[in-house]
Amino acid sequence: MHGTLIHSPLEHHAVATPEASALSFNGEELCYRKLNEQSNQMAHALLQSGCKPEDRIGIFLHKGLELGVAIYAILKAGCAFVPLDPYMPVDRLYFILEDCGIKSIVSSDALQSVINDLPAECNLQKVFGVESELIFDQLSWKAITALPTLNPELPTVDQHLGYIMYTSGSTGEPKGMIHTHASSNCYADWGRHHVRLTANDRVASHAPLHFDLSIFDFFSTLRAGATVVLVPEPVTRFPASWTSYIESERISVVFTVPYTLITMVEQGAMDKRDLSSLRWILFGGEPYAPRQLKELIKALPSVRLTNVYGPAEAPSCTCYDIPDPFLNEDESLPIGNMSLNSEALIIDEDDNECTVGEPGELCVRSSTLTSGYWNRPDLNATAFLTKECVGCFPTVYYRTGDQVVQKSDGLLRFLGRNDRMIKTRGHRVELDEVESALTKISGVSEGAAYVVPDATGSVEIVAQVTAKKKFELTQGYLLDQLRSQLPAYAIPRSIEIVQTLPHSSSGKINRKLLAEQHLTRNGIALNHEHK
Repeated sequence: MHGTLIHSPLEHHAVATPEASALSFNGEELCYRKLNEQSNQMAHALLQSGCKPEDRIGIFLHKGLELGVAIYAILKAGCAFVPLDPYMPVDRLYFILEDCGIKSIVSSDALQSVINDLPAECNLQKVFGVESELIFDQLSWKAITALPTLNPELPTVDQHLGYIMYTSGSTGEPKGMIHTHASSNCYADWGRHHVRLTANDRVASHAPLHFDLSIFDFFSTLRAGATVVLVPEPVTRFPASWTSYIESERISVVFTVPYTLITMVEQGAMDKRDLSSLRWILFGGEPYAPRQLKELIKALPSVRLTNVYGPAEAPSCTCYDIPDPFLNEDESLPIGNMSLNSEALIIDEDDNECTVGEPGELCVRSSTLTSGYWNRPDLNATAFLTKECVGCFPTVYYRTGDQVVQKSDGLLRFLGRNDRMIKTRGHRVELDEVESALTKISGVSEGAAYVVPDATGSVEIVAQVTAKKKFELTQGYLLDQLRSQLPAYAIPRSIEIVQTLPHSSSGKINRKLLAEQHLTRNGIALNHEHK
């Protein structure tokens, strides 16, 4: 399919369908020919500045057409791109730059002050795309546009680094997951085939670049010759603006997190929008309560829905297409079957294979699998499971840390995280089960359960929930409802009803922050063992 490198389809479509729209942002379009030419110009700028094959180049940008240009320019220069969250603290930015050995970044004037706040000892040598004055050497977009538009000719192979994606850093130091051109293409091919993308599709880029859903947005869309519609960051924060953007941009495919869809149904004024262009929604990152899913189905009865599972180390390794009709609200959604070129192994605590119906940790062998963690031999030694060899080649699986069970219907079901299984007063409790019970309660929009230290040296469960519009919740009502679903030891000691829950930039509930805020309010020192 148009070559073996991530950017090969771009060069193909720049010739085959040069005027077709490749990127769209706030009504401005960039065709495949111009995207290819502008990416080539920046690639030549990188090469002329001394960038070498597999150098790591940071992308420190807000959403915009330049984001796509930067991605493909870095790949065309034989380098690997590293997404950098434009909202991250300076200390975290500095850590990633140093940890990954990043000497060059692509950025913009909007982030000039953040770049200038980096420590003087930072190894950053070159900043591309900034016109304003920096303390670092720089090359402006204007200077870049004077460079050649021809494709660079580099001896790149599909085993070269494509990108390194750092985790959200909810616990400990950030860690970078390495993906090659080959693993990225396998992920992109899965997305293109499963959703049956065509050149007529307009695919929303709702997730930030540092969240692995964005790889589907850019690379699956590219392989189909379709259009990536970049969603402005302010639009992603307001459900009514988001549904209006779907309508005005005639978006056909969306891959996002459940939180986006929940708020879209509750606050997105969907009854006032023409969303007839929308044909497929994929969601993942966190469990989606079946009760809330049924509300989405009711609002969008003609749209196909797919529950996608997969850590960033092995993205989209399973999926489950929601059947029509969808009736079952009594148990969590299946995460489905293994995707293209992926294989599951479910193991117990002794690394022995589990039988059907026996819960265990999911290990994944996949063509989309990370090559490992950047600069972290300690993690690489523990994150992978090596089984029997075939000839001289070991069979390597990634330990997801997720508990699953495969039932007699062959479908996998997510039970919770290994690190979300806690022990309180001698009882083992799965916090994801507590959250699932919370979200089943009528009137609850979102729920989060977490632990804090108690006076006995153990931990106790506390929770926060948000209410749906026109619902008034009380702690007494919530606790009464939970008593019919959970054993007494799993019921939170307290439940706070709040206006909103904090979310990371990828849309996931920030439970670590909730625990820290709770402890700060109560003057308790956080026990790091229970983060």
